[in-house]
Amino acid sequence: MDRYQRVEKPKSKDESESNGRKENEIRITTQGRIRNYTTYASSLLQDKGSDEIVLTAMGRAINKGVMIAELIKRRVVSLHQNTSITSADITDMWEPLEEGLLPVETTRHVSMITIILSKKELDSTSKGYQPPTPADQVKALNEFEYEGEGLPSKRGKGRSGRGWGRTRAGRGRGRARGHQRNRNLKPEAPVQAAAA
Repeated sequence: MDRYQRVEKPKSKDESESNGRKENEIRITTQGRIRNYTTYASSLLQDKGSDEIVLTAMGRAINKGVMIAELIKRRVVSLHQNTSITSADITDMWEPLEEGLLPVETTRHVSMITIILSKKELDSTSKGYQPPTPADQVKALNEFEYEGEGLPSKRGKGRSGRGWGRTRAGRGRGRARGHQRNRNLKPEAPVQAAAA
């Protein structure tokens, strides 16, 4: 696909109306910051008086969507959760960059998650229902700290991003378990073929 560029597919009137975003719907993307999503969702539930919010995420953003839902449930007391997983077919249009080539359409099958967080009780017989988090596990907004956006840091402490981690023998530079070099072994002598 080096000789093609992806172009925005023109949307029909029905598609543009169905994709209209409601105020309480939050679409999570891979580029968005976790802090921004959780702060906005908490303000909708606490300050703006919304009874329910809807989080939607597709593809690689699904993990982030689940993490954001869990963070919100630990900020706002008595939130019921209902989760549904679906999939969607997305068609991409590709225009040629060189003359003589025809436009191409490709279709991707993408997983999608929808998480509803509500102050009101939801259908508890639904497969994706989760009851509210106990009140003693819910903390106020200002008690949360963000360490690298809630994700493990990719860089260690030390120079040039290489960290001083723990090995089985204690502190020090080392390799992960199972990948350590065994320097105490002597090379085996070559096996001589027995002349018969």
